[in-house]
Amino acid sequence: MLGPIPIRAYALCIIAGIVVAVLWGERRFVARGGQQGTVTDVAVFAVPFGLVGGRLYHVITDWQTYFGPGGDPLGALRIWEGGLGIWGAIALGAVGAWIGCRRRGVPLGFFADAVAPGIVVAQAIGRLGNWFNQELYGAPTTLPWGLEIYDRVDPATGLPDALGGVALNHTPVQVVHPTFLYELLWNLAVAGLVVWADRRFRLGHGRAFAVYVAGYTAGRFWIEQMRTDHATRVFGDIRVNVVVSAVVFAAAVLYIALVRKPREVLDGAAAPGEPAPDAEPDSSADETKAEDAQDAKDEDAESKDTAEVGDRAP
Repeated sequence: MLGPIPIRAYALCIIAGIVVAVLWGERRFVARGGQQGTVTDVAVFAVPFGLVGGRLYHVITDWQTYFGPGGDPLGALRIWEGGLGIWGAIALGAVGAWIGCRRRGVPLGFFADAVAPGIVVAQAIGRLGNWFNQELYGAPTTLPWGLEIYDRVDPATGLPDALGGVALNHTPVQVVHPTFLYELLWNLAVAGLVVWADRRFRLGHGRAFAVYVAGYTAGRFWIEQMRTDHATRVFGDIRVNVVVSAVVFAAAVLYIALVRKPREVLDGAAAPGEPAPDAEPDSSADETKAEDAQDAKDEDAESKDTAEVGDRAP
């Protein structure tokens, strides 16, 4: 608690992930020729948009929990209890990033390539919050790294409280697959893949970001199928995020295959409130200067001719 304000480990993990993504993204952005401070400025727009988008996606794909029979509509606003959908965060976060990039005169693809590995590391850090919340795990297991689940209760009332309660009985009710841990490790591997591919092939125009998307969705596809928590199901009995992962993976791979442009080269990003610098020199200005210089030469020649005529006059 911070005075009357409860401090949630889940929120701290999200904040830590955002800080890491911004700091690493800033470093990569500058190394690729961008202006220092641009990633931080764009994050002012991208982060709030991303949080709202992540929550909207979660509520939409799990609407029965909040608006179905016996649901709790106000629970849709309690983001600290967990529930952020990465696809909504990326989609709406990209809108915020686009706004910030336009203000700084930076191509969105250039920005996305710079921050891609930081984003997936931020997701890995955010998964630690699932451990504190005892959520998003898989089926029972006997593996040594299984996650122990305890009944948590409010000590004052004795009522179940999975979020803020404590385990009075230290005998686990079950030991399960820590699927959030699997995703955490997978995300770190994807970050390494993005960095390697970016250096090896000098990716540009959003292709490094597409590598991140393809890598993440490949892992999410099989990890999602291990989870046993409630989820909206489509096409019979398929979890909705399994379908989304497959579709987004295909789109990302297609983008990587079709976009073959070389990496962008920035002359320098514009300061806030200033127009973006032109990619090509101002030829009209150069032509004007050349014309002025020629006019000056012509005037000098005419002056000399007049002077010579005056000298030869009787």
